[in-house]
Amino acid sequence: MASMRFKPVEECRSEGRSEQTVAADFDGTLLRSSNAFPYYLLVALEAGSVLRAVALLLSVPFVYATYIFFSETLAIGTLVYISTAGLKVRSIEMAARSVLPRFYAEDVHPESWRVFKSFGKRYVITASPRVMVEPFAREFLGADRVVGTELEVGKNGKATGFMVKPGVLVGEHKKQAVLRELGDAAPDVGMGDRASDFDFMSLCKEAYLVTPRKYSPVPKNQLLTPLILHDGRLVQRPTPLVALVTFLWMPFGFALALLRVYINLPLPERYVFYIYHMMGIRLIVKGNPPPPPKKGSPGVLFVCNHRTVLDPIEVAVALGRKVSCVTYSISKFSELISPIKAVALSRERDKDAENIRRLLEEGDLVICPEGTTCREPYLLRFSALFAELTDRIVPVAINIKENMFHGSTVRGFKLMDPYFFFMNPRPVYEVTFLNMLPKELTCGGGKSPIEVANYIQKTLSDQLGFECTAITRKEKYGILSGTDGRVPSKNKDKAKN
Repeated sequence: MASMRFKPVEECRSEGRSEQTVAADFDGTLLRSSNAFPYYLLVALEAGSVLRAVALLLSVPFVYATYIFFSETLAIGTLVYISTAGLKVRSIEMAARSVLPRFYAEDVHPESWRVFKSFGKRYVITASPRVMVEPFAREFLGADRVVGTELEVGKNGKATGFMVKPGVLVGEHKKQAVLRELGDAAPDVGMGDRASDFDFMSLCKEAYLVTPRKYSPVPKNQLLTPLILHDGRLVQRPTPLVALVTFLWMPFGFALALLRVYINLPLPERYVFYIYHMMGIRLIVKGNPPPPPKKGSPGVLFVCNHRTVLDPIEVAVALGRKVSCVTYSISKFSELISPIKAVALSRERDKDAENIRRLLEEGDLVICPEGTTCREPYLLRFSALFAELTDRIVPVAINIKENMFHGSTVRGFKLMDPYFFFMNPRPVYEVTFLNMLPKELTCGGGKSPIEVANYIQKTLSDQLGFECTAITRKEKYGILSGTDGRVPSKNKDKAKN
């Protein structure tokens, strides 16, 4: 067999490589799985639509049969066409930047990564479209260059579904791509996992084969950059079987979500806790929350980390009583159907401060100082405004478990966030009430607002086992959607016109 001339990657030394160059395949080499279908489906779903993703899933028998018995090039070309034809390249790029890295990061091959990261110059050579692989390979693997299949783009900025010549980079095409990129400077080490990689591997001074041996993936915190932010609705890597189960569940899940939302909507919070249990929703409440404020006394400010738009509602259910909440953006429909009073912040400091004071005079108030959600075990920067307005502060640690859909989004329809959370078969919310801040740790005790905000962020992160970051809401939206996260008001738009 041709593969016998290549040593297994386990035999490749990683010492003394800082001045050398490595060229590595992606799927099946730097990643454990050689099956790229899940990533094409994610592009079809997140940059396209559910219908496009279903069409891609239906093509699986043809694609797999073609790959095994006829042509790897035709199989990959079919995946590329169905998943990208007619989509704006900008949408594909944003999906590759905000959705794919999380799934790639969960499947990095430990032996390939051990070798790859030891080199001073790193090249990724892949049959997948470059636009899909490049954001992850550069940021998380430290690739200097990604050489991959190039999508053909029309004058309207949309992918045609075809590839720029020479087409899909496999076999001889992959070899020629390496020669064009590096010329006579042959890579010191080449890594691949299949016969279509052997041509480019033969150019390298040393070549190693990634064998089918089973390994656990590299822990995400051992990549070059920690994975803190990501988008997309799917929780599990959408292999054909997982995708099939997910799409079959969606109509039933949506019907279940409607029941879970609208049956509980008119009920008092003290009853909702028990209805949740009957409907498969697990709400875990820990700690000792303070009693309701006495008449004429100001309420307590519950300061929470932010996991989904449902956080304030779940705090109310955990308390068994009504509370108010403030939020950075809320649609009129969401405000109308919200079981608790929800007031949108204007981002005008004095106006927001006055609204928060007024709501505290009326009763208990829930606020999420991060201003936006974070799915991973990290806390974003806490805005310090809340600390100036009251000394009656109770930190609340919130965590959730989702097994099918994420109940938060940046680029998707935020109106659907609660429904997607409740579409999970067995969603879990955990609400932990910590002790009220002592006077000496508040602004009234001489602390600055920033000191109070940072202290609460650290307290919550310690309780949850998370890490603190200085990432802001604006930075999150810039990374995941290329915007600042602002929702223009209708009044401002009218004023411009």
